[in-house]
Amino acid sequence: MSILLISGSPAVPSTSGRLLQHIGDKLASAGHFVSRLNVRDLPAQALVEADCNHGAVRAALAAVAEAQAVVVATPVYKASFSGVLKTFLDLLPQNGLAGKVVLPLATGGSQSHLLALDYALRPVLQALEAERVLAGLFATAQQVRWDEHAGVQLAPEIAARVTAGVTALAHALDVAPRRQPGPRAPVRSLQDYPYATQAA
Repeated sequence: MSILLISGSPAVPSTSGRLLQHIGDKLASAGHFVSRLNVRDLPAQALVEADCNHGAVRAALAAVAEAQAVVVATPVYKASFSGVLKTFLDLLPQNGLAGKVVLPLATGGSQSHLLALDYALRPVLQALEAERVLAGLFATAQQVRWDEHAGVQLAPEIAARVTAGVTALAHALDVAPRRQPGPRAPVRSLQDYPYATQAA
């Protein structure tokens, strides 16, 4: 199945980007076809002006349209998801997530930001007519640590939720109608998407 990872963080590296990367690796290891898009790397002027004819924006929207599932990751700022992600989601057509399974991820400074997933991001994903929005996964920076040698290190409770989220996404894809069957392969080369870059 084709799965697009969308990083909505304005910073690289970022905690949300690393969590997204970790989940993408797990999905790829399970045989899913995974590609990545960093919204922050799209031209700012084209995003702000909603210029869907710009080549970079057009390629990003095409990547969303082609995916059978989407994993969206964002940091939480002021009880909501990032502005750059909101700007990109606003460019999708009203049914831009129709027929797709979506797994939302968020990271924040404390557990007090947890509800941003359900009260800020989920309604937008549902408004875009996602077939199914899975239970979101929230983690703090302390629960997603980076080690230069070992890579992403997750707190046990987050590791368990990641496993549950990956399993739920894989199951949802297994039972979903086969709309665009494609080859199963490791993580897709970023050169295949000229305007996509790897999540930090």
